[in-house]
Amino acid sequence: MTELTAVQGESSDCELLSFRVGEQEYSVDIMSVREIRGWTRPTPLPHSADYVRGVINLRGTVLPIVDLSRRLGIPVGEASERNVIIVAHIRHQAVGLLVDAVSDILAIPESDMQPPPEMAADSERGFVQSLTIVDGRMLRILDLEAVLPDQAETAA
Repeated sequence: MTELTAVQGESSDCELLSFRVGEQEYSVDIMSVREIRGWTRPTPLPHSADYVRGVINLRGTVLPIVDLSRRLGIPVGEASERNVIIVAHIRHQAVGLLVDAVSDILAIPESDMQPPPEMAADSERGFVQSLTIVDGRMLRILDLEAVLPDQAETAA
C-alpha cells in the first residue's frame, strides 16, 4: 500500500480506498470502510441472492459477504486465499465486500470526479456514482447503497 497522497489545505478532497475486481479498478469512500481482512470462507445461507457468498463470524457479529464480482457481473475465478474482504458500513449495517485485491488509498479532488455517461448500461450506471482518472487509469467510484439493495426490495 502506498502513502496517502493528500494535498495540504485542500478540504474538498475525497479519500478513497481503491481495489481490483477482476481486471477492473473500483473505489469506495474510505469513511465507509471499517477494516480490511484476509479471505475467510463464509457459511452459505439458503435462498440468499446469488451474489451473497454467505456469512462469517467477525468478533461475535454475523457479517454477510457480498461477492462484488458477481454483483457487478464481472467474470472472475473462484475465491481463494488471495482475495480480500473489505468490511464496510452500509445503511447502518456492516457488510463484507469480497474483492481480488486492495490497491491504494487516494485523495481525489471532488472537482476531478465526473458522473458516469448516460450511455452506460443501467445496471453498471446504478452502481457507479462517479468516475475519475488516476495516473492514466480510469477509476470507478461505487455507490455502496446501490450495491446492497434495500431489504424491502429483495423481499418483493
